[in-house]
Amino acid sequence: MNGKLVRVGTSYFPVTDVVRSSSWYIEMLGAELSYQDEVKAILNLANQSVFLVKSQEGQTSNFFDSTGNERFSLTFEVNGLEALEALHREFSEKEIRVGVIENRGHTGRNFVFYDLDGNKFDVWSELSPIFKENYLLS
Repeated sequence: MNGKLVRVGTSYFPVTDVVRSSSWYIEMLGAELSYQDEVKAILNLANQSVFLVKSQEGQTSNFFDSTGNERFSLTFEVNGLEALEALHREFSEKEIRVGVIENRGHTGRNFVFYDLDGNKFDVWSELSPIFKENYLLS
């Protein structure tokens, strides 16, 4: 792996209120707080660092594809369809804005959810094979 990108270490998400958003990520998604000041929070979430960065109103990590559909820039993985369905129920019960569980024509199922600032995220029911191998998951 010499000279190759090995992993994604940090993701950055724009938020309007760092304190409120970090509390939401901790309470709703189970993130752990590493650092926080008035302009950023550093969280541990899904085996990587997540920076919540104070940004202007209306900023999100979302983008629009060539057909005008709003897209997410990050997909989280869970270990199987049962885990996906359980997480979807949990998010719904917590009143997190979630989409329906979808069949997108590939292995597994997905759903989307949004944070307080409208950042859109995806969840997929399939763990990457290398992740499973490295963490000895079956």
